[in-house]
Amino acid sequence: MNDGSAALGVPLAGLTGDDPKLWVRFYQGTWVLATFVPGIAPIQQSFRPRGGDVVIASIPKSGTTWLKALAFATMARGVYPPDTAEHPLLRLNPHQCVTNLERLYSAGQESMIEALPSPRLLSTHMHHSILPSSISKNPDCKIVYICRRGKPDVSFSDLFEAVCQGTSVSGPFWDHVLGYWNASKATPEAVLFLRYEDMLRDPAGNNLEVNKPSSTSQPLANDWFFRKGEAEDWVNHMTPDMARRLDAIVEEKLSGSGLSFA
Repeated sequence: MNDGSAALGVPLAGLTGDDPKLWVRFYQGTWVLATFVPGIAPIQQSFRPRGGDVVIASIPKSGTTWLKALAFATMARGVYPPDTAEHPLLRLNPHQCVTNLERLYSAGQESMIEALPSPRLLSTHMHHSILPSSISKNPDCKIVYICRRGKPDVSFSDLFEAVCQGTSVSGPFWDHVLGYWNASKATPEAVLFLRYEDMLRDPAGNNLEVNKPSSTSQPLANDWFFRKGEAEDWVNHMTPDMARRLDAIVEEKLSGSGLSFA
């Protein structure tokens, strides 16, 4: 599929196609959630960072929700001390505290981003290769990227082949990861590269009431964003043969980059 594909894109490999929110489209050389495509060109053309802005970048399901919560709590510490009863994270999902650029631009709501106080904390799932230069080449705008081991953690029977073939959400995850990895090596002062597994310390099963499935205004239910908070949960879903196959693919794709998930 190319840029002339149908506007709605195609279902992820292995899925029924009943939920257009999870359809993908090949756009500007990368795989993108189809619902986000209308926002990408406007972002590239008109988004202007302010000094001190921070952009969280990630592939979906790679620790984004957790990093948003941590980053928001850090940047808002002066206004909302951790022990304040009015802290936004006690009543809002982290995705409501840290807005996604593609989502708002696709909905024609970019004015909401302009209305945010500085410094702004924003997020994106775009590949580094299609970020506007106002972000990727701006030393005053910092990028924090999070990734996790390429073994998928949801619906293995549906998504395993998609991950191996590079047609899952955001396309080949190694392309997405390597774009930001190489940027972090070229400009470490502007791009912070994080691994989910390295960040994880003694995970607990606790979940705030606001983050439970019944308490969301997001297009996707809250339990789509939150899982167990564990590394290596793939062993409960993936066979040894599947793990070896995917490890071999990832090793080949990352060869020579200096990046490893071992």
